[in-house]
Amino acid sequence: MSPSMQLHPDRLFPADTAVRDIARHLHASIEHLPIISPHGHVDATLLANNTPFPDPTALLISPDHYVTRLLHANRIPLDHLRVGGTTTVTPEETWRTLCANWHLFDGTASGYWLTHELITVFGITDTPNAANADDIYTTITTVINTPQFRPRALMDTFTIEVLATTDDPLDTLEAHDTLANDPTFTPRVIPTFRPDAYTKFWHPTFPELATRLIDEAGDGHTGYDGYLNAIAARRHYFREHGAVSSDHGTHTPATLRLDRDEAARLFTKGINRTATRDEAYAFEAHMLYQQALMSLDDQLVMTLHPGVHRNTHRTTLNTYGPDTGHDIPFAVDYATNLAPLLNAVGTHPDFQLILFTIDETTYSREIAPLAGFYPSIYIGAPWWFLDAPDAMARFRAATTETAGFSRSAGFIDDTRAFCSIPARHDAARRTDAAYLARLVAEHRITETRAHEIIVDLVDAAPRRAFTL
Repeated sequence: MSPSMQLHPDRLFPADTAVRDIARHLHASIEHLPIISPHGHVDATLLANNTPFPDPTALLISPDHYVTRLLHANRIPLDHLRVGGTTTVTPEETWRTLCANWHLFDGTASGYWLTHELITVFGITDTPNAANADDIYTTITTVINTPQFRPRALMDTFTIEVLATTDDPLDTLEAHDTLANDPTFTPRVIPTFRPDAYTKFWHPTFPELATRLIDEAGDGHTGYDGYLNAIAARRHYFREHGAVSSDHGTHTPATLRLDRDEAARLFTKGINRTATRDEAYAFEAHMLYQQALMSLDDQLVMTLHPGVHRNTHRTTLNTYGPDTGHDIPFAVDYATNLAPLLNAVGTHPDFQLILFTIDETTYSREIAPLAGFYPSIYIGAPWWFLDAPDAMARFRAATTETAGFSRSAGFIDDTRAFCSIPARHDAARRTDAAYLARLVAEHRITETRAHEIIVDLVDAAPRRAFTL
C-alpha cells in the first residue's frame, strides 16, 4: 500500500508552538478570501470556450516548466514529457514517468503545489509511485471529464475573483469581450499588454511584427513615428477592453531617453536586421522609457520582469520551443538602470511601477529602498524561481524593515498551470501569516494590527498596486 499524502493544517507555520498558534489565527482570517491574480499566463480562450482539459498530463505536466525542467535534469528527455507538443510517448506513459520519479520533488515548491492539487482538487491521498500511476491517472481523468471541472466552473471553485492574462499587443481580445459580456460569468478576466516581441530586435520575427503593428495601428504613419503611434494606440485598445497593466519582460531594467532621430535610426536598423546587440539593448531601454511616458496618458500600471537569460539551450529551443525550462536568472542593477525613467516620472502622481526580480540580493539593496522613497514604485512579489515558501519568507524579511507593508503589490501566481493557482496563493498566505506571527511574538506589532495587515496584503494591496 502506498503511504498517504497529507496537507497538515499547520504546514508552513513556525515550529515554535506559541508563534504557530498566532499564525493559525492570522491565516484563518484570510484563508477563504477570494483570489486576486493580477499577473499570470492562463489563456483567456480556455475560459471563453470553456474548453475541457484533455488529460492529466496536458493539465499538470507538459505545460509546467517548473515540473518538466527538474525531470529533465534527472535525464528524462523532454519528449517523454510531451513538451512543446511532442507525441513520442502517450499521456499515460508521461504520467507514469512523473509518478515513478515523484521523490525528485521532495522539498521543492513544485512538490508542494502538486501535492496540494492532487489532494484538494482530485481527492487523491496516496503518494504517487510507479505502482499506482495508472489508478491515479484514471481518477484524475474521471474528474476532469465532469461538468464541475470545466474552466469556468473552476474559477468559482477556486474563488478566483480577478484573473489577468498576458496578451500580444495585436490580440483582438475577443475572448475577453466574450467573458466580460456574459452575465452568467462573474469573475473578472482582464488582459495585460505585453509588448516584448515588438521591442526586441533579436526576436526572430521582430521586422514582421513591427511592420504588421504599423500597418494595423499606425494611423497612416510609417517608420518609427508609425511604430510609436501604433504602440500607443494598442495600449489604449487594451485599456478600453479592461486591461490595468502593461508587462515588460526586458533583458535588464535599463531605461534610456533617445532623441527622435537616433531612435528612428535604430528602429530602421532593427527592421533591416542590421542592428548590433548593443543597439538592440539601447532601443529596448528607450522603448521602456517611452512606454512609461505613455502610461501617464493611458493609466496602465507598468510591471517590470527583467534579469533572465531566455532559452539558454539552443537545441532545446529549436526542438521544443521557448518557455520550456531553460531560462536562467542573472544579477541586475535597478537603481542605475531605472534612473532616467525615475527622474522623468518617478514622482508623477499618475505613474505606477511594480518591480519584480529573480535576484534576491536586490530586495534589500535596491527594490525596498526605491519603494521606500518613490510613491510610484511597488514591490513585486517573489517571482518564478523565488515563489517558494523559504524564498517568500526571505522576501518579507528583506523588504519590510525598509519599505513596510504598504509598498507591497500583493501576491501574483505568474502561472500557466491553472490548477496550481490556489496552491500558490495558499503558500503565500501561510508564509505571510508565519512572518507576521513572528513579529507579534517578538512584540514588534500587535496581533490586532497583524490581522489588519494580512487582510491588506491578500486583498487591498493587489487592488491598490494594480489599480483594480
